[in-house]
Amino acid sequence: MKKYLLLALSLAFLFTAFMAFQKSRPMEKNAPIYQEIKRYSPYYIDKCFGGLQIMSKIDENFKEKPSNMEVFHLLDFLEQQWGKEHLKIVENQLIVSDEKNATVATLPIINQEDRDFLYKFYGI
Repeated sequence: MKKYLLLALSLAFLFTAFMAFQKSRPMEKNAPIYQEIKRYSPYYIDKCFGGLQIMSKIDENFKEKPSNMEVFHLLDFLEQQWGKEHLKIVENQLIVSDEKNATVATLPIINQEDRDFLYKFYGI
């Protein structure tokens, strides 16, 4: 009976660790256009002694210190909110605007993968 107890506890621990890993994974961002958009996004991850924190290029006072399990989900949420306000599709072009609604960049939407990513991730 002791053999089975040890095996059951090991399997329960592995299952819990796997579920925590799955829950903390960020959304997949393999589209080539994301790397271009990322340059204009104000949010970035900063590594500090206490772990990871999310900071803003625009607001120096903005610092979010979520748990390590939530950091990528919060970064995705902030980027999505920023994208809904500052990204716009006109024909086959993605227009990136700043806080004053001035055009910062115009990026071509080359393929359907980019268009699908913009719809799924940013909702535009």
